[in-house]
Amino acid sequence: MFNRTSLQATAAALASISLLSGCGLFSDDEADTESKIVVGTTSSPTTLDPAAAWDSSWELYRNVFQTLLSFPTGSTTPQSDAADCKFTDTASKVYQCDLREGLQFSNGSKLDAAAVKHSIERIRTIDADSGPNGLLGSLDEIETKGDRTVVFRLSVSDATFPFVLATPAMSIVEPASYPADRLREDGKVVGSGPYQLESYTEGVEAGLVKNPTYKGYADRKNTAVTIKYFAESEAMVTALKKKEIDATYIGLTAELIAELGERKAENEGIHLLEASGSTIQYLVFNAKDETTGKSSVRRAVAQTIDREALVAKVYRGTAEPLYSMIPKGIAGHTTRFFDHFGDPDVDKARDILEEDGITEPVKLNIGYTTDRYGSSTAAAFAEIKRQLEASGLFEVALEGKPWKEFQANYQSGKYQVFGRGWFPDFPDPDNFIAPFVGKDNVHAAPYELPEITDTLLPESRRKSDRAAVTAQFSKAQDILVEDARLLPLTQGRLHIATREDIGGGERSLDPQTIMLVWELNRRTSW
Repeated sequence: MFNRTSLQATAAALASISLLSGCGLFSDDEADTESKIVVGTTSSPTTLDPAAAWDSSWELYRNVFQTLLSFPTGSTTPQSDAADCKFTDTASKVYQCDLREGLQFSNGSKLDAAAVKHSIERIRTIDADSGPNGLLGSLDEIETKGDRTVVFRLSVSDATFPFVLATPAMSIVEPASYPADRLREDGKVVGSGPYQLESYTEGVEAGLVKNPTYKGYADRKNTAVTIKYFAESEAMVTALKKKEIDATYIGLTAELIAELGERKAENEGIHLLEASGSTIQYLVFNAKDETTGKSSVRRAVAQTIDREALVAKVYRGTAEPLYSMIPKGIAGHTTRFFDHFGDPDVDKARDILEEDGITEPVKLNIGYTTDRYGSSTAAAFAEIKRQLEASGLFEVALEGKPWKEFQANYQSGKYQVFGRGWFPDFPDPDNFIAPFVGKDNVHAAPYELPEITDTLLPESRRKSDRAAVTAQFSKAQDILVEDARLLPLTQGRLHIATREDIGGGERSLDPQTIMLVWELNRRTSW
């Protein structure tokens, strides 16, 4: 997750596909805003400490913590949340935030400038392997002026720093509860967000109740939300049909989406909401491995994989082929991988290997996570294995593991190839390039590309007009294609299913594709 845009308003693009017949829905003004909502997802937090997570743990953080800036529904640029902020110089290197008056944490303690400084500096001090320190590369130092003013001094010009502050990674935590030099590990949360975390059982559920001291932009349309975590998509949809949950978020498989849409009579009482997505799925090659360290092997895989078949057989219209690390709808998107490799061609792949003296089938172990991107993931990697082995050029061993084990495995270099999904921090091309390159990238494997990290990215970050950065990101993609250490596969679409009495689903996704659970409400009439 990371940065930048000719921005795509994801939340605004939601279209409702009704699975009801003969129902008249009342407006949200007539909704009962005093009832609990139960949401299901297959994506559970990896940690409750913001200093340790650069992943979908942010879905919970957005609802229990507060950030200086945020993305209200329909907005694609950062807006005021805990503070009003602006650059105070012409070089985009000094950024000042003035906090709202009277802010406090859920335990009653004061939220002041010192708490903001503590929250962000501990990210850098702890520098957790899976944490968001990589987002703060341009930050030099933080100053406070009195109780309400925070000044961020940047080492380089970075017109996108406000977007970083708007990510849940920069959640403001209470200093007394979160040590400056180590993670909090007691399973509790003290924040200042729209909700308090009343109860939490890892991998099972999170109980949220309305935070009575909250001061921010969120207009809460319910008083409490329970988030239930499911290991399998099928179990989540079954719970929806049985009215055990009111809505789903991450984890609907292509098969279940098709089933909900095609069998309307059987699924009466359920809405299916669809949004244009900027999430991507891609492969990462371990360049330190003797086999995948060879460019010929990586390029042969790229020449063999058939994205069209992958989409048709596994995703059934819920995703589309992706030939760029930057997805459609984001400034800088190209089709560089297709331009370079063309259609899948086994003969060309064989030639690539033979030119490097490889004549025997290449043995590859490919890892993927079983509990992060929905149940379609296993089917997708089974299809990738089938395609590679059908070429006669590869022998593939698949290994699916729960996220925490999978993450530890790829960080330690256990896999020759592994699959990742990417949910953007916000819709900007930088967010699909910068996190994956350089010494400290999200794959925990140094990927030194000086032309990108030292020239193209800095050039782009000096441009406040984010639509004017296409030249830099087009060149960056040329470099990535030649190296082929990252192989884009698919771009997804977002789907939410809700019970018929739940309103607000179409407004519940922000540009980071995080569910804003405060938008959900229970209607009282039909």
